[in-house]
Amino acid sequence: MSDLNVMQNRDMKKVSAQQKVVKIIVKIMLYAFLITMGIIVLFPFYWMIISSLKTMDEYRLAIPTLIPQYFDFRNYVDVFTSKDLILGRLFLNTLYVGVVSTALSLVITVLSAFAFARLEFKGKDALFALLLATMMIPGELFTITNYQTVNTFGWMKTYTVLIVPFLVSIFYIYLLKQNFMQVPNELYLAAKVDGTSDIKYLWKVMIPLALPTIISITILKMMGSWNSYMWPRLVANDDAHRLITNGLRTAFTDASGVTDIPVQMAAVAVVSTPLFLVFIFLRKYIMKGVSRSGIKG
Repeated sequence: MSDLNVMQNRDMKKVSAQQKVVKIIVKIMLYAFLITMGIIVLFPFYWMIISSLKTMDEYRLAIPTLIPQYFDFRNYVDVFTSKDLILGRLFLNTLYVGVVSTALSLVITVLSAFAFARLEFKGKDALFALLLATMMIPGELFTITNYQTVNTFGWMKTYTVLIVPFLVSIFYIYLLKQNFMQVPNELYLAAKVDGTSDIKYLWKVMIPLALPTIISITILKMMGSWNSYMWPRLVANDDAHRLITNGLRTAFTDASGVTDIPVQMAAVAVVSTPLFLVFIFLRKYIMKGVSRSGIKG
């Protein structure tokens, strides 16, 4: 009997050891995969930074260097002193378009989400389903029709053409609507009994409770405006309304068509810094807002 127990214990220890080995191997493979994906994602940013610290001669070497032979910080000085790029003007244009479009988009998003979440009107569900269906259509398909529309209105090469066409986001409305629906409907009915108006209820109750999601929408909308490239280049690529992305694309190129890539990469690094800081310090609000909107209580 004792020999049987010994054999059973030995088998159990062997199985336990095998399970531990399997867990270790799985964990090693998982971390190896995550590290590999992390390197693939971060390498373009690393290449941008080291390119901004190289001289033009080193950048043109047949065999690229992963570490600059000489750290040339003068490239960052040239970004702010170059006559080919008025960085302050580009920053102001981009900031103005981003702030105004974000503010107006927030107003439209909050009011629309509240209407679909709490108000009752005929055809509400059908209308919302129709709006959601438009999310399946690629945005590039609207480029031609939007271009014809703004050209008919005479908005070309104005701030209006950079702001108005993208004020409404069905995705943001859906995100905020889901968050509003987590608020018990009894609060709304009690507020109506007390004579509270819809706008006051929205301002005093709904917005404070949905603040994480609203912050997330604000950050995402601002980042989208900051990174926009194709549409601004198509409709407002003049000196007065050019945004930072388009300004960098054509900057630091001489008459012969040769672009000073290290200085251009330094400018890209400077422009990308605000987005990195926003994501680093506000990422918890983005994750919190999205996670709250995905769960209906």
